[in-house]
Amino acid sequence: MDFVGKRFWFFIISLLVIAPGVVFLISTPGLKPGIDFTGGSSMTLQFPEGSSLDQQDLRDVLAGDGYTESTVQNMGGDSFFIRTKELDEEAKDNLVETITSSLSPDSQNLLQSFDLVSPVVAQETVLNALWAVLAAAIGIFFYIWWAFRNVPSPFRYGLAAIVALLHDTIIVVGIFSILGALFEIEVNTMFLIALLTVIGYSVNDTIVVFDKIRENVLIYSNRPFTEVVNLSISETIGRSINTSFTLLVTLLALILFGGSTIREFLLVLLIGVVAGTYSSIAIASQVLVTWDQKSVAIPFRQKAG
Repeated sequence: MDFVGKRFWFFIISLLVIAPGVVFLISTPGLKPGIDFTGGSSMTLQFPEGSSLDQQDLRDVLAGDGYTESTVQNMGGDSFFIRTKELDEEAKDNLVETITSSLSPDSQNLLQSFDLVSPVVAQETVLNALWAVLAAAIGIFFYIWWAFRNVPSPFRYGLAAIVALLHDTIIVVGIFSILGALFEIEVNTMFLIALLTVIGYSVNDTIVVFDKIRENVLIYSNRPFTEVVNLSISETIGRSINTSFTLLVTLLALILFGGSTIREFLLVLLIGVVAGTYSSIAIASQVLVTWDQKSVAIPFRQKAG
């Protein structure tokens, strides 16, 4: 298959996938921030030993009281950590009373601790995450530039990898902006962690293809670069798809049968794996060829010629 010759259509497909997300990011408030970013309240509840409660029991009570966006974590045994929107003293007391009457009516004092999460701290979290992404991108660029120093124009490989990385990140952020606008799905610190994981996976998938290109460039130095890239993609596409497919099966199983607390995290990974596999074949490698040929291979012009 002539992958290189179809790079124009690969770019069009990416544009069609990215465009709706960008429109939602611009025309709507964008990503719907969760409590981690807007600030809120957190509390720890200790139920009597042997209560046999799970996280879903607490989520059901919270949702019934209007706190649908709350997160619940089991701290071990019968202790639970709850994070929800900001509560004043009265709202806190009412919520604790509702939980007590619903799940442990014989208990006297379930509340062990109560804290407010400042929006300032939340903003610092976002800023630190952005710095982490920037540092990772710079480190990736210079490492690839150094690792591919034996081939012509090694810096192009680093920049192409960054383009693929941005491609995957924009797709994930765009899709979640759509989900936030249509289905009220919020983003939290788990979203940032998953996004950083996607960045790592994206680069890993791209490097597999780039490494084969580097190997073939040195072996077939007398062949055109377009042929070398096409050969390299053909030799690695099976491995990339098989690896991604097995990972997708695992992620789908976790989404369907795992806990709801990590569902958004898994959804980010699912989208990122698909985007990363596609970009390693249809974006990163094609950017190299486009840069080398100074052409995106528009089919209409070729026919006209």
